[in-house]
Amino acid sequence: MMMTHLLLAIIYLAFISLGLPDSLLGSAWPTMYPELGVPISYAGILSMIIAIGTIISSLQSDRLTKRLGTGKVTAVSVVLTAIALLGFNLSANFWMLCLWAIPYGLGAGSVDASLNNYVAVNYESRHMSWLHCMWGVGATIGPYIMGYALTSQQDWHKGYLYIGLIQIILSALLLCSLPLWKQKKIADFAQEENNTTVTTHTHTDQPLAIKEVMKIPGTKEIMGCFFCYCALEQTASLWSSSYLQLARGISTEKAAEFASLFFIGITIGRAISGFLTFRMDDTQMIRLGQFLILLGIAFVLLPLSSILALVGLIMIGLGCAPIYPCIIHSTPLHFGEDKSQIIIGIQMAFAYFGTCIMPPLFGLLANHLSVKLFPYYLGVILLMMILLHEHLLTKTKKGCD
Repeated sequence: MMMTHLLLAIIYLAFISLGLPDSLLGSAWPTMYPELGVPISYAGILSMIIAIGTIISSLQSDRLTKRLGTGKVTAVSVVLTAIALLGFNLSANFWMLCLWAIPYGLGAGSVDASLNNYVAVNYESRHMSWLHCMWGVGATIGPYIMGYALTSQQDWHKGYLYIGLIQIILSALLLCSLPLWKQKKIADFAQEENNTTVTTHTHTDQPLAIKEVMKIPGTKEIMGCFFCYCALEQTASLWSSSYLQLARGISTEKAAEFASLFFIGITIGRAISGFLTFRMDDTQMIRLGQFLILLGIAFVLLPLSSILALVGLIMIGLGCAPIYPCIIHSTPLHFGEDKSQIIIGIQMAFAYFGTCIMPPLFGLLANHLSVKLFPYYLGVILLMMILLHEHLLTKTKKGCD
């Protein structure tokens, strides 16, 4: 039991590690691009390279996990990320950043999918919510470390160096923890041997082909649901500040400050969600989140007061909080533990497709039509997510009575 708790503590640290580098580029780029002598828009190139690497490694997570195990995949992935961050520290040209962005993305995708599946199979839903809350803690700490480097007579290189060193320390810890992952596997096997309940899922060590997975009932729905959720979250995080400034007349500084309330809502919401899962299952949590998002969008739409729009952003963040972890945690229930790793890997790939495509699409709409379409755009994505999730429950017959 003590070993199980120790392993869980290491997984919590790993989720903090996942969040640390995710917000670094955005916080450092205003300082980076003048020094590198490139246009401000080139941040999108780096972001796309990282996203493509993440999609590729997410799709390979099932094969890698079956061959190496979750512990080794996690350790190797964090090592890759650490090497990439140290490479960013040493980069003096934009093309060098592009090269280091490749291992940056490859390291992020496989560990994300592998760890999420491991927790979904082996731990309760509350841990999934709290673990993603820890990701939010890491994503919050990262910019503070970069800010310290930038304001203490150093530069962005040092910010990446500090985060890279933290990742190296975590890599060493993960490598030392590999026996714990094996002991957990042995304990699980012994429990299965002593369990008289007959399972309906056939376990296999052979990785499934993606085309075979897509034929499983409900797979397309859960992929679409995940696509919509991540598209909504990323669109809200990217464009809320612009909406507050251009559509509601809030000053640039205040808009940027208030837009951060969305992330605070997600982080606090995931902490609260962990306690709510004691009384609510994954389906109920997802529906609660969707309702809160709908309520938040309604508050943003009301043309009464800017305060209501700010409250709406917090509510959208609170609504987003349980959806991501609960969709992942429910995947083994819907499809079986033998298929959950490949399905979660594909979910992660669809997540990055959503974050790559949908926020820029709204940018085009805002540019050619109006930024005031922001809440309506979120509403359409939310409606699609709700329909897909309810259709998923019908197909897999795991919905609530």
